Amino acid sequence: MTRDDFETTFTDKRVRMVERQLRRREISDDRTLAAMAEVPRHRFVPAPLRRRAYRDGALRIGEGQTISQPWIVACMAQLLELEGHERVLEVGTGSGYGAAVLSRLCAQVITIERFASLGRQAAQTLAELGYDNIEVRIGDGSLGAPDRAPFAGISVTATAQNEPPRALIDQLAPGAALVCPVSRGRHEQLLRVRHGKEEPVASVRFVPLVSDALDS
Repeated sequence: MTRDDFETTFTDKRVRMVERQLRRREISDDRTLAAMAEVPRHRFVPAPLRRRAYRDGALRIGEGQTISQPWIVACMAQLLELEGHERVLEVGTGSGYGAAVLSRLCAQVITIERFASLGRQAAQTLAELGYDNIEVRIGDGSLGAPDRAPFAGISVTATAQNEPPRALIDQLAPGAALVCPVSRGRHEQLLRVRHGKEEPVASVRFVPLVSDALDS
């Protein structure tokens, strides 16, 4: 099978992913669906796992981290309600896939990864694929990027304990949303925070958000 044949196969799988995993599960925003149909998810996973890239589940990418299932990526992107002109912050770059999806929905993405090896690999993949409106940073994402604030949306791809980090809330533009999984007791929920109010979205399971500020 040639490279073109492989890419055609992955394109077909991506179309089925959008129809079966997203449209049927309340992902209805046309721009989000288009982004999910465009971004080649298989390019963001380790080569041995590429045949599984469009299945309905998370995949390991190294350093104990995962690339979230497609529905979660689409849901979090849709919840930000982006129009295209915004600057967005992502905490937890991972493979770079979520940043790539967000980059199709806004003008600029600042994404922060704690693990340098993942951040470097994500930056390389994004550059190879031509995503030139994404800035990858290495560091403690719970502190955000105050030099680029305020943000018209913030997406956090790791679970905060009890509350979303205060620094991230403070970096939101007026009326903007922060989407973040939060663990309280035995319950872990994806929350959207906007206008100071929390909106529970779904029960989820993410890797923990690790913060140098909390560890010190």
